[in-house]
Amino acid sequence: MKPLIRLFFKILRLILGPFLLLGNWLTQPKGIVRPEAAQQAVDARTRNLALYHFPTCPFCLKSRRVMRRLSLNIELRNAQHNETHRAALIAGGGKRQTPCLLITDAGGQHTWLYESDAINAYLNREFGDASAA
Repeated sequence: MKPLIRLFFKILRLILGPFLLLGNWLTQPKGIVRPEAAQQAVDARTRNLALYHFPTCPFCLKSRRVMRRLSLNIELRNAQHNETHRAALIAGGGKRQTPCLLITDAGGQHTWLYESDAINAYLNREFGDASAA
């Protein structure tokens, strides 16, 4: 029974995935427009961030939309189709759950932040409209 359920959800993802991506593309939010110096400062701060994601995961889409709205240049690591990224996610974060934001501090310490709501709250707190001024 378990293989049948997995097959059902795999087929469902194959059918709905392109529609999710199309809907996301059609309704992309506009990004924050910052002065050049401010955007460069934000880009420098985001160099230590990486988002492990699945392309058609609704929760990953939610986090990527926040990244776009905040004009964040965060490295995207596809953990669905790239074995290296999937293995790094499991080894570092402990589970194969996406989205997961890898935060590397100045000392090289890694923090693995799971859950789209927690990721979005972190991004809004660190890079939200108040930091655009």
